[in-house]
Amino acid sequence: MDDEAFQRAAEKIRTIVGADGFDAGDRTRAHYARSTSLWPSLPLAVVFPTSTQQVQGLVRVAAAFGFPIHAISRGRNWGYGDATAPTDGQLILDLSRMNQIVEVNAELAYAVIEPGVTQGQLFTFLRDRDIPLWLDCTGAGREASLLGNALERGFGHTPYSDHFASLSGMEVVLGDGRVLETGLAHYESARARYLYPYGVGPSLDGLFAQSNFGIVTRAGLWLMPRPEAFRAFFVRAEHDEDLEPLVRCLSLMRRRGILRSAVHIGNDLRVLASRLTYPWERAEYETPLPDVLRKQLRHELHIGAWNVAGGVYGDRRMVRASKRTIQNMLRPYRVVWIDNRKMRIARWLSSRLERRGRGQRLRNLLASVEPAYALMTGEPVDEPLRGAAWRVRGETPTEPVDPRDISAGLLWASPVLPATSGAAREVVRILEPIYEKHRFEPLLTFTLVNERAMVCISSISFDIREVEESARAKSCYAELNSTLVTAGFIPYRTGPLGYEHLVDRSGVFWSLANQIKKVLDPSGIISPGRYL
Repeated sequence: MDDEAFQRAAEKIRTIVGADGFDAGDRTRAHYARSTSLWPSLPLAVVFPTSTQQVQGLVRVAAAFGFPIHAISRGRNWGYGDATAPTDGQLILDLSRMNQIVEVNAELAYAVIEPGVTQGQLFTFLRDRDIPLWLDCTGAGREASLLGNALERGFGHTPYSDHFASLSGMEVVLGDGRVLETGLAHYESARARYLYPYGVGPSLDGLFAQSNFGIVTRAGLWLMPRPEAFRAFFVRAEHDEDLEPLVRCLSLMRRRGILRSAVHIGNDLRVLASRLTYPWERAEYETPLPDVLRKQLRHELHIGAWNVAGGVYGDRRMVRASKRTIQNMLRPYRVVWIDNRKMRIARWLSSRLERRGRGQRLRNLLASVEPAYALMTGEPVDEPLRGAAWRVRGETPTEPVDPRDISAGLLWASPVLPATSGAAREVVRILEPIYEKHRFEPLLTFTLVNERAMVCISSISFDIREVEESARAKSCYAELNSTLVTAGFIPYRTGPLGYEHLVDRSGVFWSLANQIKKVLDPSGIISPGRYL
């Protein structure tokens, strides 16, 4: 846009959102251009709508002047683009001021929320009012958006871990400014708009997940009734070869309904990165982490080669029965069970021992277990963000912070695979040599996201200030994605650097997706370059 056109557009935008809702300053634009994922894009400006009506108005202005817009919920899409637009020159619609918890229905266990509502905000709302509902959290931190993660098809820890499957009755602003209500919500008299997502006729909700077809401004989110009983279980497996029997056993329990929630199997490096930053001096500045030092750190922090975390939810009788079955099926391994009572005792004992200069092992165990336990009970925590700082040089804050503030680089290669031991081992055999070649550690977690499929969460951690390391990270990411896709392991989600590996423009799927885009967003103004 030339300066004159931009000034005319800016004036119209200010009439919609007010003077304090529009910022084209260089400092703000640079702030929103930061990214952990090697894809910094400089926005045209940043605007802060507070209602669906304002979003409609902004979309119409963008269509009239022909400039692109990119909506973010909270901008915490770590490693997948963060708050950045797919290309330079897009107007960022920061929806963080649209943060109303419109409704919470305790009887039918759902909330109606706007995109700016955070994990921490909804958790606090439920806790302070003693509403007996739990939300399902990710490790993205307390300030991450619930709706934003659900639209990226993120997943968590409880029986409600499939976040997109928990949405019902979405309100969406289309590219021409119209508002679409999905499911039953477009019937004004519908009483089950947040209870039955399919509606009648074509189901349109899926069009707005991982797409640039519209801007979701409200949705119903199903919550989990607080269970009568809950127990978390943890398994520490000492050998690399333990991955296959663990996957085989846990996958079988998922299909039999013994385990109804997501189960996570993380390698030692994943746990180390959540506890430490890279031990540069002990490693004599060698990368990747030497095997001898890796084993030493594993021993010092009481970490297994593979580490399992899962939960059992239900009434007391169900939990007792499930515990017995899980204990029997995981008989070769020591299974540690934790509930609220045990957690309180462990914290009390750790505090007493620390005052006497003892209890280091117990403190190490608690440091590994507490964040996972909190997430399994619906409490968002910031501790998992520590993992983004794994390769950051120099001193890092003792408390978890925004990864962009410490120059943390983060790229995810997250393939979906069958929930079989053979597929898990094949993916490890693909990933490890590529990480080794580019001198990064393979930080891996296998998550049993449903009864039949797993996602391998694989991350490249690096320091963005290190030019040579950043270049290696980019090359590593490209090789990981191309090799995985060729082998049939397609990522469940990606960011701007990954789109080129996934979009086959000659295929019917993406051709049809582009046709739908032209219908819903005829001017092509919503996040051009995102997937399409």
